Amino acid sequence: MSFDLVLFGGTGDLAWRKLLPALFQAFRHGTLPEGGRIISVARDDLTDEQYRSRIQSRFDNVELAKRPTPQEFSRFAALLHHLRMDLSQPQDYVRLADMLKARNADSLVMYVATAPSLFTTVCEQIAAVGLNGPATRVVLEKPLGHDLPSNRAINAALRHVLQEDQVFRIDHYLGKPSVQNLFAMRFGNALFEPLWRRETIANIQITIAEELGVETRGAFYDQTGALRDMVQNHALQLLCAIGMEPPINASANAIRDEKLKVLQSLKPWSPDTIGQHVIRGQYAAGTSQGHAVAGYLQENGVDPASTTETFVALRTEISNWRWAGVPFFIRTGKRLASRNAHIVVNFRPVPHPIFKTPAGAANRLVINLQPKDGLELHLLAQGAAQHQTEPALAPVHLNLDFDQRFGTERVGAYERLLLDVIASRLNLFVRSDEQEEAWRWVEPILAHWRTDPHGPRPYAAGSWGPSAASAMIARDGFCWSEEV
Repeated sequence: MSFDLVLFGGTGDLAWRKLLPALFQAFRHGTLPEGGRIISVARDDLTDEQYRSRIQSRFDNVELAKRPTPQEFSRFAALLHHLRMDLSQPQDYVRLADMLKARNADSLVMYVATAPSLFTTVCEQIAAVGLNGPATRVVLEKPLGHDLPSNRAINAALRHVLQEDQVFRIDHYLGKPSVQNLFAMRFGNALFEPLWRRETIANIQITIAEELGVETRGAFYDQTGALRDMVQNHALQLLCAIGMEPPINASANAIRDEKLKVLQSLKPWSPDTIGQHVIRGQYAAGTSQGHAVAGYLQENGVDPASTTETFVALRTEISNWRWAGVPFFIRTGKRLASRNAHIVVNFRPVPHPIFKTPAGAANRLVINLQPKDGLELHLLAQGAAQHQTEPALAPVHLNLDFDQRFGTERVGAYERLLLDVIASRLNLFVRSDEQEEAWRWVEPILAHWRTDPHGPRPYAAGSWGPSAASAMIARDGFCWSEEV
């Protein structure tokens, strides 16, 4: 199957850090369909050879195991092309159309890795030059809008020129092996699904922690914040994967129908519950990896009086038969104590303990997302001291490390998602009604913060965020996973 993949923003940060390395890995693994062409589109005035040379120099910065040899890059580079375009100029799209129609590939993928303000323009212009036919797939990076009205406006504009099954709203967390194995664990095994309910689960925690600050993205981040950047998309998609009912089959719409039901079932916010169950913070100066680092207000591009949050912790519930009364805790932030993303499913203690166990000990399942991928099942087992009159149990755990188990068979998130776009598989992409429902749920929090005179709580860089986040979860009698 021949394909053309057009990278709008082909000289940008996302293209060279994530997309092109992922496409190279697919090429190396032999899973990238033959007869492909990758076309960079940007304002840079480069020849094909100059673009290939630039990408080769950028590949020197990727992980050593993923770095191409000169011979490998030479073969991969034959797929790379560059077209200078000003995306605000309609006549430049005519040149792109001429280039693509001359080849008439079986599949046409448009990856819009640009500023969100250009999404609607690009989609309208590719339609104006006839590039929105049935073979076209358009990939859109987050964020799609900055609130519910702007998201609806973008989706409405897309519907004028594209069918819903042509739009691939990407969330790279859904391509992570651990998330894929979460679906496999729940719906491919008889072991966990009978336990996946309120009677056996005490609480569920989702943590997406970053050690880094805003780096060079200060100006962008100051207009976005942690709630829009991480909670509205990544964290809520993970919550859907955990909380959804078994779909009737593995088709894209069956899966996305069940995820939508979870979003619709999230307990709505009131001013009182926002005050009690939503904590926002902003990092101050501190220490990260043994080095002194500046606070958020001292970062380049950030307004010195900014009230943008770099940390959010919240408590919510899914109001349905399966999950009624089970708290779901979400936490995400920058400049935290470590780079760690995981989901912890805490099971209830046994109803009648007959063994001596550590205080508060109970079973839990940990789904690791980064920096490692894998599953850990924490159990209690008989220790060596068999002579005790009162038998004592000690914590043990079973560890499935995907790196060790699957090794070279593993596929990175962007690699998997890009191959799915080329093959027109929508299972791991977000439908417009899902996205709008997620915005609808976070909208009251954004509105509350706009009139809140207190602003975000400061926390030291290198910590786990404001102490109020620990106090919030403690009100339910629980603690965050690193405090266990």
